[in-house]
Order: sequence, then structure tokens, then C-alpha cells
Amino acid sequence: MKTLKIALCAAAASLAFGSMALAEGMAAPTVSYNVAVSSDYIFRGLSQTSGKAAVSGGIDAASGMAYAGAWVSNVDFGATGGDPENKTNIEYDLYAGVKPVLEGVNLDIGVIRYGYASSPSEANYTYWEGKILASKAIGDATIGGAFYYSPEYFGKVGAAYYYEANAAYILPAKATVSGAIGYQDLEEAKAGITGYTTWNLGLTYPLNEHFGVDVRYSGTDSKAKAFYTDKFAGDRFTASLKAAF
Repeated sequence: MKTLKIALCAAAASLAFGSMALAEGMAAPTVSYNVAVSSDYIFRGLSQTSGKAAVSGGIDAASGMAYAGAWVSNVDFGATGGDPENKTNIEYDLYAGVKPVLEGVNLDIGVIRYGYASSPSEANYTYWEGKILASKAIGDATIGGAFYYSPEYFGKVGAAYYYEANAAYILPAKATVSGAIGYQDLEEAKAGITGYTTWNLGLTYPLNEHFGVDVRYSGTDSKAKAFYTDKFAGDRFTASLKAAF
């Protein structure tokens, strides 16, 4: 774990120095927008809306290798302390990073802050993560991996690490089949659980230049279901309509 922490710190330092270098003579950023309507909001195999529908949207700005953006969605974690008025309804994420290419490998090195509007202070939901992503295209296929580290994870359960392997393949009809398997590792055990495995497999189809649909199966192992209950963890299918401009 110490080696991973050192690697992430080095990556963060590279991000900072890279951003300063890019600042000089940087072209005007390109701005894009995205919106989506989904039957459920799934994050690492867990529903963030208690199995209910989600509406989300975001804005991104990019210039050269550098990027930054913000994203927001409704959430529903249930009532805190049994009080129905003590609920969190909105998640907002702020993020920034760089996307260099090294020997044909696309990298994404950055940081993310997960915030929750009106969340009860005792819930300790807000946290941040550093990330290192890598992917490589091989013909119509893309293979990749990801590593995320948080010094104090959601719910204040201590440090957390997330590892993922993923792949995608473009089909002849322009649809893309993609999937991932990951492991969420928690440094401090909660209810006797120090981590769980998650996976997903789905199909994305572009309707036109701006709109697309995604149908996906997601699941978690029994460890996640024992701690988060079936309301949040377990096998489920989701459908999403997405737009990007």
C-alpha cells in the first residue's frame, strides 16, 4: 500500500507541474456538456438512489492535455438517524487532471472531490480521491485499468483503494460492448467487511451525433450485500439515455 501511495503522490506532483507548464501559451479551452436520465445511478456496483431513477448533468473544459469539470446528480441514501427530513438529495463532483499519451497508452491522472448538498454533518459523506487511469486501443478493442485512492473514504471509514480492469469493443453496427471488474478495498473494516468485488457488462448504442442509449448489468459479491443491503447492492439492470454537446 505504501508503494501505491508514493506512486499516487508522484502522479499528483506531475499533474501540478504539468498544469503550470500548460498555463503558458495555453489555447482557449473547449467546453462540452452532458446530460443523462437513468433508471438507477450505479457507482462501483452500488445504487446511489436506492434503486430509483436519476437525472444528471455536467460541464467539462479541456485545453491540450489538461481538463476540469463538474457533474451533479440526485441521490438517495435513505434517512440518516431514522429522521425522514434528514436526507441527502444531491451529489456534486468537481474534478481536474491531465491526459498524456505515453508510448501509445492513454493516461488520465487527476483528482475528484465528491460533495453532497445538505448532507447531515454526522454522515461524513464528502471525500476526495486521486486517480490514475490507463487504456490502449488495439484495433476495434480497448483495454484499460484504473486505480483510485482516498485518504478518508465516504462515511469516514478510513483510507480506501479501488482497482479496476476494463475493456470495450466496437461492434460492426457502431454499438459498443463494454465491461469492467473492480475491487473496493477499505482500510478499516465495517461490519467485518474490508472490501468487495463489483462488475458490470453493457451495450452502448449511438442514436445520432449527440444522443445514445446504454443498457447495463451490474453486480456485487455477497460481502457488499451483507453490509449495504439489497436496496443498494446486488445484481441489477439499468438503462440510460445520454446526450453530449
